[in-house]
Amino acid sequence: MIDRKKIGNSGEEAAVLFLQKHAYTIIERNYRYSRAEIDIIAQKDNALVFIEVKTRKNALYGYPETFVTEPQQERIHLAAEEYVLQKKWVGDIRFDIMAILWDGRHPVIDHFEDAF
Repeated sequence: MIDRKKIGNSGEEAAVLFLQKHAYTIIERNYRYSRAEIDIIAQKDNALVFIEVKTRKNALYGYPETFVTEPQQERIHLAAEEYVLQKKWVGDIRFDIMAILWDGRHPVIDHFEDAF
């Protein structure tokens, strides 16, 4: 269990660094509302981006992006609606997935924009 949490945290750190290198501003991390958690909320240009990060050591059981289930997407949408209302956001929103596989000591990152 600790190993999984450590891998997940390292994946989120890699995602943040990747996003910052690509001109995203990180607004929030691990935003919680009800039973939902949004890993990263970022802004790029005029879009507020809600990002789910999935990290795996390998693709033996499937690629990380395939583990974002429909119920999880629904919870993320609900939390995002609450966040938009709280912040009175007026602008575009988008839901992305960042899939991270660890290749030895380095992350291999796939960023799926507007994923769901």
